[in-house]
Amino acid sequence: MVNMNQVQTAPITKLQAALNTQVANWSVLYTKLHRYHWYVKGPHFFTLHEKFEELYNEAANIVDEAAERLLTIGGEPIATMGEYLQATTLAETNHEKTANEMVASLIADYKQLREELYALASLAEDEQAPATNDFAVGLIASIDQHIWMFHAYLGE
Repeated sequence: MVNMNQVQTAPITKLQAALNTQVANWSVLYTKLHRYHWYVKGPHFFTLHEKFEELYNEAANIVDEAAERLLTIGGEPIATMGEYLQATTLAETNHEKTANEMVASLIADYKQLREELYALASLAEDEQAPATNDFAVGLIASIDQHIWMFHAYLGE
């Protein structure tokens, strides 16, 4: 008879850890985008209110995709707010009050995500995990567009 307290799980691989970072980051970004959606004010309210909703819906889908990718390779996605906040590499702030501050914060977040997705794509390629590589590479193009559009919004 096996004592369930003595059962050990397989060690978490670098690829699984990197995917869990993505789960955490996109979950934190989802919350930030939702807050911005609620609190944006000013002459660009309608434009940004709608854009932030589009982006938090996108973030929710990416969380699901990253978690399912993780389950597919034998990992266990983190799934609590506490775990997200421990694993995230994004700053979870509440100081942005103006639309421009919100957009500038998102540019920084998307740049951080892009950097980590490049690393994830490289790791997935090294680990011969083409579906995970495709997941990461596919997000990079979308993130590049978000960064470009937000810079254009700020007149940069």
